[in-house]
Amino acid sequence: MNFLIQGFEKTFIREDRYLMFLEGLGMTLLIAFCATLIGVVIGALIAIVKTIHKQTHKLGLLNAICEVYTTVIRGTPIVVQLLIMYNIIFVSSTNAVAVGIIGFGINSGAYVAEIIRAGINAVDIGQTEAGRSLGLSGGVTMRAIVLPQAIKNVLPAIGNEFISLLKETSVIGFLGVIDLTKAAQRVISRTMDAYFPYISIALIYLAVVCVLNYFVKMLERRLAKSDRG
Repeated sequence: MNFLIQGFEKTFIREDRYLMFLEGLGMTLLIAFCATLIGVVIGALIAIVKTIHKQTHKLGLLNAICEVYTTVIRGTPIVVQLLIMYNIIFVSSTNAVAVGIIGFGINSGAYVAEIIRAGINAVDIGQTEAGRSLGLSGGVTMRAIVLPQAIKNVLPAIGNEFISLLKETSVIGFLGVIDLTKAAQRVISRTMDAYFPYISIALIYLAVVCVLNYFVKMLERRLAKSDRG
């Protein structure tokens, strides 16, 4: 018991080190949230391009670019992508947080694209035909009829993507950003004790993920009720 009390005091209380963990947690949530928003925008655009190309065989060049993008992003480690973004593409930038958000957003977009594309494919083709029969163009039909239903279908999956991204942000310390994991490493450098800080952030990540999982499941139940209604 004394070991736990001493470890807690040394890790969180002494020199107000708990503030570093709070700031790190806030940074982790901020990066994950902003990156997920970017990923949803990129993913939706790619999913629309791929769907239109599949249905009409138009947008061939854009579709080829999207295919290269998703292949490269999904085929390379996120750490390597972040290092390329920070040390090559945005080498003149001093805002590592913004670079990290963009990097994670671009990475997330490749995965969200497939999620949204699956949601679009799950919408009954009759919806598209109904829109066209009313005189709506293909673009308007996609934007006003198909895409809203697809987004509704994939909201739980996007919630899970946010959770996955939250855990992946632990590597942003490579850019010098003080996230939750980096905060623990800074505390370790002062206490020379890795046990309590690392166990603590593991429990923090677990607690946050459990809370987010609860909300995702609650969202799934509400969507299921609205579908039945």
